[in-house]
Amino acid sequence: MIFVVRIAGQVKNKKKDNETLKRLKMNKKFAAIMVDENDAVKMGMVRAVQRLVAFGKVDEAFIKELNSKRPAKEGVYFLHPPRGGFKKSSRLPTPKGILGEHEDIVKLVGRML
Repeated sequence: MIFVVRIAGQVKNKKKDNETLKRLKMNKKFAAIMVDENDAVKMGMVRAVQRLVAFGKVDEAFIKELNSKRPAKEGVYFLHPPRGGFKKSSRLPTPKGILGEHEDIVKLVGRML
């Protein structure tokens, strides 16, 4: 499973990006969803807005912990801002920032629970 978290807010986004996020049910900042990595349509939408979201693979243990602490409402998880803030820039892609695909998304989301 792929875990997707919206990082960027709603201001200065393109209309197409806002529509894509709306279809993914990620209307607010720090809203998160689970996407099956084999679902080509949803993964295409995630790739289209990858400069506004952070995403990565998660395991079953993390999903169980997430459901115990923050149960999903209609398939969407609403998270807190990360404790201690973002360790990298929230405006840049993965090597220097947190946007885009991550290897350690569990570490970032663990601070948001």
